[in-house]
Amino acid sequence: MTVNIGIYIFDNVEVLDFCGPYEVFTCASRVHGGENPLFNVFTVAESLNSVLARAGLSVKPDYALSGHPQLDCLVIAGGVVSDELLKNNVIQWIDEQSKEVKIIASVCTGAFLLAKTGMLDGKSATTHWEDISDLRAMFPRISVAERLRWVDEGNIVSSAGISAGIDMSLHLVERLHGRELAERTARQLEFDWTENQPQTGLN
Repeated sequence: MTVNIGIYIFDNVEVLDFCGPYEVFTCASRVHGGENPLFNVFTVAESLNSVLARAGLSVKPDYALSGHPQLDCLVIAGGVVSDELLKNNVIQWIDEQSKEVKIIASVCTGAFLLAKTGMLDGKSATTHWEDISDLRAMFPRISVAERLRWVDEGNIVSSAGISAGIDMSLHLVERLHGRELAERTARQLEFDWTENQPQTGLN
């Protein structure tokens, strides 16, 4: 059965935060083969208007908040999230989806959008190392982990910044289908998949 993977994007989204997971899941489908794709991957935004990512990349979303296929997994990308945190319709949608999907995940500062719903209260999570202190200050009920590539809390998974989203996405491939496919996908991507070891050299 095909697994629907939605990736939420917005103005000032970090490019690799959404392109990294997109590439991992679509590559996993190619590697897996078969008549039907293992993963159906698409972007979701507040509306169908083009999103202007960081550094000026223009992206046309596949779906708006209403009208997208039913999701099995939702990935919230990171970037400059200050405006998104003020959008009640976006936060409500994320909260609603979290109750429907098998896994909801965040890359980098996408964790702030998960936190805004309250779903991370009493749980562990992580984000980009530059934003650790802000996440702690804004959401003190979260146990914010440092120097980890990702944190798996069952149906909620969060990752550190940018390239860590690729590591996390390979972890999600392993969870959704199996270790072998995740390893084959990493090899196909020529990506040195980092296990969830403590990171060093981060301030």
